[in-house]
Amino acid sequence: MKILVSESLSKQGVEILEKAGFTVHIKTKLSKEELIREIGQYDGVIVRSATKVTADLIAAAERLKVIGRAGSGLDNVDTQAATRRGIVVMNTPGGNTVTTAEHTMAMICAMTRQIPQATASMKARKWEKDRFMGVELYNKTLGIVGIGQIGGYLAKLAQGMSMNVIAYDPYLAEERATKMGVEMVELAELFRRADIISLHTPLTAETRSLINAAAIQQMKPGVMIVNCARGGIVNEADLFQALKSKRVAAAAFDVFEDEPVSPDHPLLTLENFICSPHIGAATGEAQENVAIGIAEQIVDYFTKGIARGAVNTPSVPPELLPRLQPYLTLAEKIGLLQAQLYEGGVERVTVEYNGEVAALTLAPLTIAVLKGLLTPILENAVNYVNAPVIAKERGIEVKEVKSSDAGDFASVIRVRVDAGKKPHRLAGTLHNRKDPRIIEIDEFQVEVVPEGHMLLILNVDRPGVIGAVGQVLGDHSVNIARMQCSREERGGTALLIIGLDAPLPAGVLETIRRGKHILSVKLVDLSKGL
Repeated sequence: MKILVSESLSKQGVEILEKAGFTVHIKTKLSKEELIREIGQYDGVIVRSATKVTADLIAAAERLKVIGRAGSGLDNVDTQAATRRGIVVMNTPGGNTVTTAEHTMAMICAMTRQIPQATASMKARKWEKDRFMGVELYNKTLGIVGIGQIGGYLAKLAQGMSMNVIAYDPYLAEERATKMGVEMVELAELFRRADIISLHTPLTAETRSLINAAAIQQMKPGVMIVNCARGGIVNEADLFQALKSKRVAAAAFDVFEDEPVSPDHPLLTLENFICSPHIGAATGEAQENVAIGIAEQIVDYFTKGIARGAVNTPSVPPELLPRLQPYLTLAEKIGLLQAQLYEGGVERVTVEYNGEVAALTLAPLTIAVLKGLLTPILENAVNYVNAPVIAKERGIEVKEVKSSDAGDFASVIRVRVDAGKKPHRLAGTLHNRKDPRIIEIDEFQVEVVPEGHMLLILNVDRPGVIGAVGQVLGDHSVNIARMQCSREERGGTALLIIGLDAPLPAGVLETIRRGKHILSVKLVDLSKGL
């Protein structure tokens, strides 16, 4: 087997590959054109964050069977293009958990004690002892937005420094939070109570500009904000104004919306803003961990057929995969849609298999449901290997039910999610035994192609609603790909489902939400996953 390493990788990782008998070529800083010319001779490639594994590159990779990302983020890998070609994509999401949490705590300490500013002052040959008045962390309240692996470890570090930890995470079960010693609160309460706010969520449509001028107005005067997660979660222009006015006392960033950050960025002019160049995972230990991890995963895949850490395929025998693949796609899409519909911490997931599918190997399908369910929460940190573990860590009970009766269909997969003391039900089937369809959304009978961006609108069944929504979309040049509606009864509650050709422009969702007879609006993105 020939493996291309396109970026710097710890020598321990290279040694593992070579010891397994693989031929390893280390070729860093290749241009896109050079990489396309080279990739055709390799069975596997290992990348970090700089190499862009695009659809063009994948098309040229005639022998490629596996793409390994030494790290967690997969923004630089076209996973869907790889999946279409049958190429396994795997990553090492847990390798930098400790390092990133430690960097966040270091930023908090540096920010509250003005260590970078004091260092700069002394290097300028000054002794300004009275200028740098700090803030104690003892008994202060740290508000963590998103308490997954990194946020959870940060909570431990903060508790070790006698801080009070509160958190907002709509996907974490209360029981799990209690075991962590963390008080779960709503986002508005976190804003109101926290002395320091640390962000640990993926960047999604819902979290983009989560911290903006309106959110800052809900916070304590003199709050401090830390972002070592993803650029774009904080509206940088709004933060600049808040730091300038001292409404926000200080902020510390490891990530920016546009990277590398411009030398003329306004935030860089402020004394009460400190930053680092996206180095949260940059420790020798973390880089060694991810190098060893991805090397061992690639060796296992080629020598044992085990796809550990795979984000786009489960570890199942190759002879079973062709029959399972359509159901895997369906199961993951159901989970992905469920994740964007329910509210509150998940307590229980029940997966019911009806008809022909009940006779198949079900464990990978249940894992696919969990992967879809957890992907919007944890972004690239969830895969087919760790999805059950993450569900267990979050206190989610998982049940499987089988039945030979699928009613009018050959096979049906039903997923019930109990969250916030309320059940949410989805069901799906295969059209022509290969194309996923959603056929039930709670009490509504539908036939939905689960792909791309969709609006799910609950409304009162009255004339003019569909036309009004269509008018809003048309006024903003949003093209409708497909549309259907379903209702409980005439004049009752109706469900309008609209497939969109592109994401909604800013403000359109709120305009629709304010419309007459509109009860609720959800914008979902089903472009992730398989």
